[in-house]
Amino acid sequence: RRLPWIAASTVAGAGALALLAWAPGVVVMAVGWCLAQAAYNAFGAALTAAVPDQVPRAQRGVVSGWLGLAQTAGIVVGTALAALSGGITAGYLACAALGLASAVPYLAVRRDLVLPRSHRPPLRPRAFVASFWIDPRRHPDFGWAFLTRMLMKLCNAMGTLYLLYYLQDQVHRPNAKTDVLVLTALYAAAVLGTAVGLGTWSDRVGRRRPFVTVAGVVMALAAAILAVWPSWPGAVTAAIVFGVGYGGYASVDFALITQVLPTAADRGKDLGLINVADALPQAVAPALAAPLVLHAGGYPTLYAVAAGFSLVGGVLVHRIRSVP
Repeated sequence: RRLPWIAASTVAGAGALALLAWAPGVVVMAVGWCLAQAAYNAFGAALTAAVPDQVPRAQRGVVSGWLGLAQTAGIVVGTALAALSGGITAGYLACAALGLASAVPYLAVRRDLVLPRSHRPPLRPRAFVASFWIDPRRHPDFGWAFLTRMLMKLCNAMGTLYLLYYLQDQVHRPNAKTDVLVLTALYAAAVLGTAVGLGTWSDRVGRRRPFVTVAGVVMALAAAILAVWPSWPGAVTAAIVFGVGYGGYASVDFALITQVLPTAADRGKDLGLINVADALPQAVAPALAAPLVLHAGGYPTLYAVAAGFSLVGGVLVHRIRSVP
């Protein structure tokens, strides 16, 4: 089942955001943030697992493109809500309300494909815990797909999380918060222009890996622009190039991953593990970025390292053998 998890995690996520809205200190803020991460990652695992449940393999490229488009649209709308709602409390509450409203039509029109009880394996706690380890020696393509996604997402996180401070400290923009919203909109427009179209193209030619490699090169180029051209025109150019690259990556990434899942019966759990490659870079990126900015050459070093992660991911995707 997917729908009960989607419903419960949406409500839990809204509650966590409400807690963040009124957090009186760091401890409550940390608890609220951890709850929000847990809830919305549970939501993502259930939602993405519905795709291989019901979408034929030959159409997953275009669906992957739409998923990437939706994630990017969420970034833009969330950034706009946070910037324009009139404060931290209002921003969190607006995001919570939007999350609840977005889930309603999905829950209203979709139906689960429920296995008969005779097809459901008994739940044994020890086996359940052990199932979260997928041996990369037995399933190497799953391991390489996990690593590729983590590197690409790490590049994306390092390229975006410190953008405000880059504009303030390196480019010396007086209205950096507004500029971040402009750059995010340009980035999103570029993603919208590439994600679905390239996903459709990937379905037609039946190939995934070349799209990931080209996307990795383009994202690395965007990071390099930020490293060597610290100016407003450079930031605008990088935002557009980054959006084109990430749109190309998002158009095929999810489709590729659905084709390397070890077993159909464990799609939800395995996609949940893959979602770690989404969430972990958001936590790791600041830990990597801070010492690079403060002690290892500043923002040029930060974006050079981000470019390196993207290039390595674009190369390692070719270690996947079962997907062309």
